[in-house]
Amino acid sequence: MNGQPTSHTGQIQASLVVAITARALFHLEDGHQVFESQGIDAYAEYQRKHENDVLPQGIAFPLVQKLLALNAGADPNHPRVEVILLSRNSSDTGLRIFNSIEHYGLKITRAVFTSGAEVYPYIQPFAAQLFLSANPDSVRAALEHGIAAATILPAVAAEQTHPELRIAFDGDAVIFGDESERVSQEDGLAAFHAHEAAKAHEPLSGGPFKGFLSALHDLQESFPVEASPIRTALVTARSAPAHKRVILTLRQWGVRLDESLFLGGRDKGPFLEAFGADLFFDDSSHNIASARQHVAAGHVPHGVSNNQ
Repeated sequence: MNGQPTSHTGQIQASLVVAITARALFHLEDGHQVFESQGIDAYAEYQRKHENDVLPQGIAFPLVQKLLALNAGADPNHPRVEVILLSRNSSDTGLRIFNSIEHYGLKITRAVFTSGAEVYPYIQPFAAQLFLSANPDSVRAALEHGIAAATILPAVAAEQTHPELRIAFDGDAVIFGDESERVSQEDGLAAFHAHEAAKAHEPLSGGPFKGFLSALHDLQESFPVEASPIRTALVTARSAPAHKRVILTLRQWGVRLDESLFLGGRDKGPFLEAFGADLFFDDSSHNIASARQHVAAGHVPHGVSNNQ
């Protein structure tokens, strides 16, 4: 099987599997407003009436397009990347979604329609390493079950400026655990720097996105370094000397990030725009609010910043 990963059923699966909800992939807010204001029957009638109307591209559409483009040149039976659609629609009201997928030529063949039930239980059977949803409750449930997940607020897709897939991550409580963030919030910045200096050679624990970052890194390694279609960045509020522990931790994990930005508390948004992030993950609602003015951003409701 050429060393490829296998799913829970023993079948060969893609190196990277991403599960995404319909409201993150497409801009479905007109129909969602009908559902919220008039109920399920009116919503079903609305979707049937418009099932041949192509849906606008949603905030995560460019990301999905670039992910699927990574399969160019791969064996169609053994893709590098697979995207799974998870939807609370029924298969009947979801026909418009698949019609739109077909219109845009997206190679998405696997989907789950739950008719209003939770979708997160189906993430693990598909062995997905990442879940993107507009529903915060679904995201929290996925995180509680050990799945990297983020909330993406619905919006129309932004115009793309480059062909590469570029993904940026916050560090603490996203790639790493939140133990250092707890010291910062509970005891202050000086205590945080003293803590990190004392533990500089002690690796940080892994956060909810460690597995996804590792899978993305492994996929990146399958392309020539000088011509990789994937670029990654760490964008963190840390600064010297707290950078040292981060660098040594990533080295021990054997994970390479293309760019590392230690911003010392500066707003992340302009730097993410300069990097050209297709998606940025952060546990802080404040940082997400700043980032969303510049790039697509996914909130990771994990760790001490989200315990209130």
